[in-house]
Amino acid sequence: MKNVTDFFVSFGYWPSAGSFGFNTDILATNTINLTVVLGVLIFFGKGVLNDLLDNRKQRILNTIQNSEELRKGSIEQLERARARLRKAEIEADEYRRNGYSEIELEKVNLINAACDSLERLETFKNETLNFEQQRSINQVRQQVFQQALQGALGTLNSCLNNELHFRTIRANIGTLGAMEEITD
Repeated sequence: MKNVTDFFVSFGYWPSAGSFGFNTDILATNTINLTVVLGVLIFFGKGVLNDLLDNRKQRILNTIQNSEELRKGSIEQLERARARLRKAEIEADEYRRNGYSEIELEKVNLINAACDSLERLETFKNETLNFEQQRSINQVRQQVFQQALQGALGTLNSCLNNELHFRTIRANIGTLGAMEEITD
């Protein structure tokens, strides 16, 4: 491996008077490092992200089911309120015949209370869904970023040993020396 690295280091820095060329030093261009980091992120992050998204999806589905149950309960309350309304209407007709108008006011109040209750429940359901969805997206983003960063740092730390570190330093020193000779 050392011979291959030395070949690329020496090949990329042949003196060329005034012309330009491609930098063939693989270590200096960081293509290997970027490839490794991207590969690790894709390999490890994909499963973690799928698991997190599946968990979050299940929570959202549970929240939606709970909201649907609340909605069904609200509909049942509405039906009961309508039954009471019909009963109140019958009583209102009887009282109207007798000249009482207080029942009409009670009917209107009952309708308004039922409508207000339904609107509040519907608003609460929608706000809860939006809040849970946004919160779950933010949590997934944070977890994926943290896990990807930890995986990348672990991979980089496990791949960088003393020999490779010293060889890279020596190659860079040789490169700087060659550049200094060219400028002189």
